[in-house]
Amino acid sequence: MKQIVILLTLFIFNACSLKESPPIKVYTLTVEGIAPVSHSVHRNKTIKVSFPQTLKEKISAKMNYSYSPSERGVYQNSQWSNNSAKLIQGNIIQCLEHSQIFRAVLPYESTAGEDYRLESSIFDFSHYVRGVASYAKVSIQLSLIDTYTGRLIKTKRFSYRENTKTTDAKGYVEATQRAMGRLSKDLVAWLR
Repeated sequence: MKQIVILLTLFIFNACSLKESPPIKVYTLTVEGIAPVSHSVHRNKTIKVSFPQTLKEKISAKMNYSYSPSERGVYQNSQWSNNSAKLIQGNIIQCLEHSQIFRAVLPYESTAGEDYRLESSIFDFSHYVRGVASYAKVSIQLSLIDTYTGRLIKTKRFSYRENTKTTDAKGYVEATQRAMGRLSKDLVAWLR
């Protein structure tokens, strides 16, 4: 009988001590403030936006952070709504559609023909915390290629560092959104 009471007490104690983990917060990126351009030399051309390649991090929906040059991790209770490369590709497509630089902007998976291809390499897409300093870093190289000749027309690396208001995932997302907004405007100016 004494053993049953002890087991029952331990069971109740363990049941009361179990805590529910907080739900995972899911964040996405949006394109805002891109106005149609009045004139573009590419107005009658089509472009495909390739799936970005990453040079440092594994492509996933996880949000990366760093507390030192050699220490990296991912947030456990926060993540992107899709893998980061897909979000970046989607943002670039939306940005170019809103700008109306091209007649059509297509994802790379499309079977339609295109005049140009926009390839991208992600150098950095992370949250950095260094003591009291906290910032989001976005660094992406874009290359415009003539599909018919295979010739590289131009390439440029876009790099942004935006300070965060808080050192958590929410602050990181807000700063990343600002960096992607800057990238969108700079991309339109670069391509037109």
